[in-house]
Amino acid sequence: MIDESKVPSMETEPAPLETAPAPLDMRRPREVSLFWRTFFLLSLLLLGCIVAWLQTFRALEFEPRTLQSAQQLASLVNLSRAALVHSDSIARVSLVKTLADEEKVRIAPREPTDRYRLYDTDALSRAVSAQLGARLGPDTVVAREVNGAAGLWIGFSIDGDPYWLQADPSRVELVTGKTWVIWLGTAVVLSLMGAALIARLINRPLQKLSFAASRVREGDFNSSKLNEAVATSEIRQVNIGFNRMAQRLSKIEQDRALMLAGISHDLRTPLARLRLETEMSVSDPEAREHMSADIEQVNAIIDKFLDYARPDHIEKQLVSLNEVVEAAVFALGSPPDVVIKTSLPSDTWVMGDAVELNRVFSNLLQNAVRYGRNAVTGVAEIDIGAKTKDQWVLVKLRDHGPGVNPDMLAQLTQPFFRGDASRSSATGTGLGLAIVERAIARMGGRFALANSSSGGLSAHIKLPVGHKG
Repeated sequence: MIDESKVPSMETEPAPLETAPAPLDMRRPREVSLFWRTFFLLSLLLLGCIVAWLQTFRALEFEPRTLQSAQQLASLVNLSRAALVHSDSIARVSLVKTLADEEKVRIAPREPTDRYRLYDTDALSRAVSAQLGARLGPDTVVAREVNGAAGLWIGFSIDGDPYWLQADPSRVELVTGKTWVIWLGTAVVLSLMGAALIARLINRPLQKLSFAASRVREGDFNSSKLNEAVATSEIRQVNIGFNRMAQRLSKIEQDRALMLAGISHDLRTPLARLRLETEMSVSDPEAREHMSADIEQVNAIIDKFLDYARPDHIEKQLVSLNEVVEAAVFALGSPPDVVIKTSLPSDTWVMGDAVELNRVFSNLLQNAVRYGRNAVTGVAEIDIGAKTKDQWVLVKLRDHGPGVNPDMLAQLTQPFFRGDASRSSATGTGLGLAIVERAIARMGGRFALANSSSGGLSAHIKLPVGHKG
């Protein structure tokens, strides 16, 4: 067994961790939360309804407002013309002053030199001008500015003498400008607030369900109880069903752990007696040695069952990855046909459980020693490397054996799966890699297997980085 610190050659370093399989480093697809998706769709619907309502209102208002405005202006012109025709000169002055003060209507003589701009800025003004021309005669002039004075000017004649009548432009204006902005802004704000409230009401039960499901996935069944007294009947039924499912899974998990622990415990006593009887009654040393080895293997299988039956929930602590790897390598001993090279940054810390991590690396090393031997030399060459990336520590343990059929990679972490013939020559329970995957998941990490491009099987571990205070 060789330590990397004593091997300066770069050729012996393990392959870089960037070659980790896609499941560990693959970027997650762009996601949109249910709240924002619901909020966006509701907002889009409400805003579309507001715009449609606005356009419908304007369309329905346009023609009636045009006719009404033209009729009022024509009536104002006709009344003013009749009043001026039938009043004497003294009353006429008083009438003109009263119209200017009370009705904001100004009457002035129209001179040939007057400069004016036609009232044709938009569809409403053109429609009003056309209606006034039809009611007052073809010689009617409607202007928006006369000699630089803005307003609504209507040119008409009294006994052949031309006059201007200046009226308030607001008489023919649609509801525009600040009024529309205020009302539209109010409607938009209220719509967005309503959409946010509805989206939140829809999203909150699903958030609670998602959190509870995540706790169940981590094996924490007690903190995943949902409210069974909510007002919404559909959500209440979902919560009741989920709680019953969590209780059922909790009971199944407890029964499983108890059953495996009980079987393992019950088997140890007869095995101990069997070993003692073997040592005392079997006279053939070779037969006694084989029987003892079989008993040891049964004991090892029992230990595997106990490891697999351990509870899922653990308390994560700050753990030195260097010490864990060093302890696992040391526990393997120094067999002459095993070469281990390590390349770990000094003071690499992770968040996890030291005992679980030691079990992880022990299983991986045993698996590599058992199945990862070089077909030519018969030596098990194992490389262990690690590096820190963002908030994770990426660890790679690689052997130089024959590798695994790519179709079977995903099955290697299934309990009791023994792999193909090239990697199943040794006896075992098929629980080693399943135990590794479960332990890594309990610590909040990820585990994946991949064939190395230069031969052999690579185990990739992703653990939360730890910061020593």
